[in-house]
Amino acid sequence: MFSLGIMSVLLAVVSGFGQSVFWWSVLWGCIIMYLVSLGLWFSPLGLAGCWSEVLIVDSFSFSLVSLTILVSGLSMLASVRDVQKVDNKCVEFVFSILVLTVALVFCFSVGSLLNFYIMFEFSLIPILLIILGWGYQPERLQAGKYMLLYTVSASLPLLILIALIFIKGGSVFWGWKFLGFEYGGLVTFCASLAFLVKLPVYGFHLWLPKAHVEAPVAGSMILAGVLLKLGGYGLIRFFYTLSLFSTMTVSFIFCLGLMGGVIASMVCFAQNDVKALVAYSSVGHMSLVLGGVYSNTDWGWLGCLLMMVAHGLCSSGMFFLASETYKCYSTRSLFLVKGGLVLVPGVALCWFLICAINMAAPPSLNLWGELMLGISVLSYSMVFGLLTGVMTFLSGLYSWYLYSITQHGQYPLWVRGVVMAEEYTSYVISFVLVFLLGVTGAMLMLF
Repeated sequence: MFSLGIMSVLLAVVSGFGQSVFWWSVLWGCIIMYLVSLGLWFSPLGLAGCWSEVLIVDSFSFSLVSLTILVSGLSMLASVRDVQKVDNKCVEFVFSILVLTVALVFCFSVGSLLNFYIMFEFSLIPILLIILGWGYQPERLQAGKYMLLYTVSASLPLLILIALIFIKGGSVFWGWKFLGFEYGGLVTFCASLAFLVKLPVYGFHLWLPKAHVEAPVAGSMILAGVLLKLGGYGLIRFFYTLSLFSTMTVSFIFCLGLMGGVIASMVCFAQNDVKALVAYSSVGHMSLVLGGVYSNTDWGWLGCLLMMVAHGLCSSGMFFLASETYKCYSTRSLFLVKGGLVLVPGVALCWFLICAINMAAPPSLNLWGELMLGISVLSYSMVFGLLTGVMTFLSGLYSWYLYSITQHGQYPLWVRGVVMAEEYTSYVISFVLVFLLGVTGAMLMLF
């Protein structure tokens, strides 16, 4: 919060010097805030844990706050050529990113169930404005409608549950445990529904590919990098607070999530849009997070944290590279995007690194997250071992498929000249280097 105040003062001072100064001040402010968060984590005072009615600071919330700040800065860096250089409503875009960042930081930091719900719903407004204001196609209106209908309607049972907790217990503090519900299965489902849509789990995911395809690069990066993590964070916080693990309901959702993850991984091979493929891969990865949450083990919850941080960084990088590929090829169709290794070898290297991280190649953070989640799922029931193995295998397969089909072969004749492609090669490589530094910082912070 202190660093947010510093950034606000900085913005108030420099906003009068022009849009360019305003833009780069916000971007550098996000980077400085991320470095400050790492410094606070490793300071002699430490952050062992601070629980109150207003604020929660622990390893779980603080990691996601740092991820939010980093992904917001990277999303602005990725939008320089689309928004800042062409002056496409630059000030409005920066304020949308700032409002969304502040809302997400508070969402991961508040100590009350009701405050979390308010910020949980409020975060939809800035991302909706980003999709509608800077999206590419007229279908962005339908995508925004899908997103609102799915998330708002699914969160209404959660609001009723929070009101019931307050009426019966008189408190909605995260750390307070209330065990007075008679219908554990119904309460578990109500507490899970809003987060299953936000995660999302297969069957509640239809809004996600539409939103990603129509969103600008910054919207896709924040949506996949941070907003989807609200589902996993909310599940862990609510289940820790309510201690509700109805065997029948949890087993049903467990099976739904893992089976849906396998189906979503298979659906990736049927996609002809690069962004849609990456969006469906997010559904598969988040299914493992759901399995870790419902395993109710320390390894499962820590694996959820590792996977959410790793996937937040990896998916953001993949959406950025998909956006840069579109600028070069003027299409995202996998039938037409060919020959990247010949056209822009530097960007092909970036694709290789991101796809290798996405398939959990060592020593990436994804590998440790998948190992811990796999162990936690097996500890719940050995029956799910086959589903977890198939999902992990398909994850590596479609990551390899995405790289090979886009980077090999002969590029089409209408693709922009190699000279023009080389103009942004250094920019892409610089972005990925910053991304890899962020991964390194996340690994240091978590371990």
